[in-house]
Amino acid sequence: MTGSTYIGLGLALLSTTSYNWGLIIEKQALGRLPAISGRRIFSVVVTLLSSPRWLSGFTLMLIGLGLQVMALTLAPVTLVQPLIAAGVAIVLVLSRFVLREQLGRSQYLCVVIMAVSVIMLVASAGNASAEVGHSANGALLAAVAFPSCIAGLLAGASALRAGARKHRVPVLGVSYGFATGMLYGVAALAIKALSGAILHRHGVAGTFVALLSSPYLYLMGGCLAAGMLLFQIALQRCRISIVAPVSNVLGSVYFMVVGTWIFHEKLPSDPAQLGLRLGGILITCFGVVQLSRQAGSARPPAPRKRVAAPAVAAPAAVRPRVWRNEGEAHGSG
Repeated sequence: MTGSTYIGLGLALLSTTSYNWGLIIEKQALGRLPAISGRRIFSVVVTLLSSPRWLSGFTLMLIGLGLQVMALTLAPVTLVQPLIAAGVAIVLVLSRFVLREQLGRSQYLCVVIMAVSVIMLVASAGNASAEVGHSANGALLAAVAFPSCIAGLLAGASALRAGARKHRVPVLGVSYGFATGMLYGVAALAIKALSGAILHRHGVAGTFVALLSSPYLYLMGGCLAAGMLLFQIALQRCRISIVAPVSNVLGSVYFMVVGTWIFHEKLPSDPAQLGLRLGGILITCFGVVQLSRQAGSARPPAPRKRVAAPAVAAPAAVRPRVWRNEGEAHGSG
């Protein structure tokens, strides 16, 4: 494996760490903000931008996306994206220590499984140089991306119509996860295409011009904006342990399958490396799906019952005395 591939893998790990840390910070901030709705987009933006804590989480997420663009210029999709998907394990660890959420044994086991998948993916690169695709047919990408965007937006609209009153229903979290996963998957395709558009540009001016003139920038921005808006609403209405795994696994699998095909990237030819690569991808997907199923079947802890303090009778000397006339005492007028 070349040095650039190692750098790409390192950037992918930094990307998913930064992105998911920002996600946890946003979850904290949203818990202190008033309810947000997809029908009042301007109000949602003003509410979010008024929270310094939410802005700090959002900044970390943007840094993570920037690192992902750099990673995709150096390593193939089938190496970078499983590492991004393994970031669900980071969400679990951070939710335990930051949000003080309890984790079960099966969830800790999934974290270990994710770590094993990362090792397998790194080992699958071997000593051969990885083929990284940078160019794609724009018409083919559009033919795949636009139906996927429509499917994601329809799923998001359906979840929004369900209303905030059903925020404890796991199915609603799955709907939000499907919607955001599709939008993030298309955004990842645009990020990959954008990384190829700026790869051979030299200087800040040339890179800036290439970015602004590329249609992939606006496809990425639109999908990320819609996906992040839905995701913020989902974080406030649903449990993060449901929305994040579903969104992550769907977006990652979509990107790996479609991206490898569109960008003409090849899997390793060596049988051992191919087995490690496919095994790492499957183990990552299995771990994320298991987390999603466990979160969906889990019940929120019952609220603690407050034990009322025993009533203490007032002393006879201070008890209010009720005076009733003789007629009231006998029930006559």
